[in-house]
Amino acid sequence: MSTYIAPLRDMRFAMTELADLGALSSLPGLEEATPELADAVLEEAARLAAEVLAPLNRTGDEQGARLTQDGVVAADGFAQAYRQFSAGGWSGLSGDPEFGGQGLPELLHAAAVEMWNSSNMAFALCPLLTAGATEALRQHGSGDLKQRYLPNLISGTWTGTMNLTEPQAGSDLAAVRTKAVPEGNHYRLYGQKIFITWGDHDMTDNVIHLVLARTPDAPEGVRGISLFLVPKFLLNADGSPGQRNDVHCVSLEHKLGIHASPTCVMSFGDKDGAIGYLVGHENKGLAHMFTMMNEARQKVGIQGLAMAERAYQQAREYAKERVQGRLAASRSAQAVAIIHHPDVRRMLLTMKSQIEAMRAFAYVMAADMDRTHRHPDDSERARHQARVDLLIPVLKGWCTELGVEIASLGVQVHGGMGYIEETGACQFLRDARIATIYEGTTGIQAADLVARKLASDGGAAMSKLVVEMRSVALQLEQSADARLAPICTAFAASVQALEDATEWMLRVLTTDIDEALASSVDYLMMTGYVCGGWQMARAALVASKQDAAGEDQEFHRSKLATARFYAEKILPKAHALQKAILLGASGAIDIPIEQF
Repeated sequence: MSTYIAPLRDMRFAMTELADLGALSSLPGLEEATPELADAVLEEAARLAAEVLAPLNRTGDEQGARLTQDGVVAADGFAQAYRQFSAGGWSGLSGDPEFGGQGLPELLHAAAVEMWNSSNMAFALCPLLTAGATEALRQHGSGDLKQRYLPNLISGTWTGTMNLTEPQAGSDLAAVRTKAVPEGNHYRLYGQKIFITWGDHDMTDNVIHLVLARTPDAPEGVRGISLFLVPKFLLNADGSPGQRNDVHCVSLEHKLGIHASPTCVMSFGDKDGAIGYLVGHENKGLAHMFTMMNEARQKVGIQGLAMAERAYQQAREYAKERVQGRLAASRSAQAVAIIHHPDVRRMLLTMKSQIEAMRAFAYVMAADMDRTHRHPDDSERARHQARVDLLIPVLKGWCTELGVEIASLGVQVHGGMGYIEETGACQFLRDARIATIYEGTTGIQAADLVARKLASDGGAAMSKLVVEMRSVALQLEQSADARLAPICTAFAASVQALEDATEWMLRVLTTDIDEALASSVDYLMMTGYVCGGWQMARAALVASKQDAAGEDQEFHRSKLATARFYAEKILPKAHALQKAILLGASGAIDIPIEQF
């Protein structure tokens, strides 16, 4: 297995040239987020990922977490690594300074999240869920709950979880049955939750659960769901963990991947009821939980990018070392490394170009989130919020689907050895597979994009995005650099295809919702490919100027070559998807169930 090395040069390019990191330091509260500080943080995050987290990835996969009489025990080395992680302040990188966070940009946090997930996705899931719980509590919790719990969550002293799913309530949260019975200033919860990531472990002395449940008089459906904070250990008067609460992990799931991440079945109230505290308002729990879910969906989208990067690094190094066959165009009988063979180069560039597109897309979205939270102008905050709302499901759906596809391609580069666990390529594919499922499947993301985001504003946010894309296409067209011409042609055509597909979707949404939903995943994927093309086009414009100025020409010429490959070999997928979209359900709705 190759060693993970963070791609800092490309990360810096995406952060500074495309996401405009420099401009973020002009926003209130981000004045200290200078490029110099960002470089220092990136270097330290890369070191942590390579030297501490990556060495535990394979051993954690082989050993896994385990359930004992005393609770869940993390894989060997994970507790020590987590202590080093939290001691370094990484849990609070973008956390609220009022509660001990560093208050750095979400853009910088996104880059760190990519590194941690590339190096050890199972480990990185723990702080990922904690960040979501922290944000939900920060936005919706009472002042007392914030003071008692946020400092230790932000510091990483404690970790957080998200408890939604029940055996009968997966994507349909209206079916949640967990009960919350009021008792004085708290509630007692009774019920079972499943698929709870890092629901229990021995890495910290407390775990803080955010739980969806119903009060006795709650209305039926999603309008009767409330959100509760349920600690593993109740707090003493001084804020330290005290008496054990009535919440326990009763079993661990046996999974395809992320073996070192304990996926718990959690039981609340086996005895006297698990004591919990209301977060926000009764019957508003789903809305409050969506704060956490959107945070998690953004980070899971970055997981797709991260696993693709890790699979690419493994495949690239193997292709450089594996000697097999001679060059078809050569008269020499000498065998060469397989990276010299055209089809292997095609696979590697397919991986590399889409990774660069995903990274740029994810980082630009992270910067949009910073502007949503920090910009002093109300209209600018609203504009960026509309962009984030529109594209969160695309980031989550498209990047995770590509993560699986690229990890699979990584196995293919290895040939037969890719199917053998020894190389590590299998683990990346196994780990990546969950990301298209949890925090809302790709189908749910697509339904959210089409039936909620497009429908809610009549396509206004998408129209503004298309206008912005067209301005980039115009810059390409006006450039004197002939290398940009093929990129311009392909990108402009893909933007037109996206606009046409959007118009069809908006029209069909008003007449036949099932027809629209049957094409919604195609529409999400098409949007992702075009958004990737948008960022690759912007990257090409920057690279052209930098190359002309003589700046790091090898890197920037590589950027131009990768952007052209994406335009000519990847963007055509958008046109194929457009044709499929315009054909609607194509019988998927009409065929009798008995014929499946």
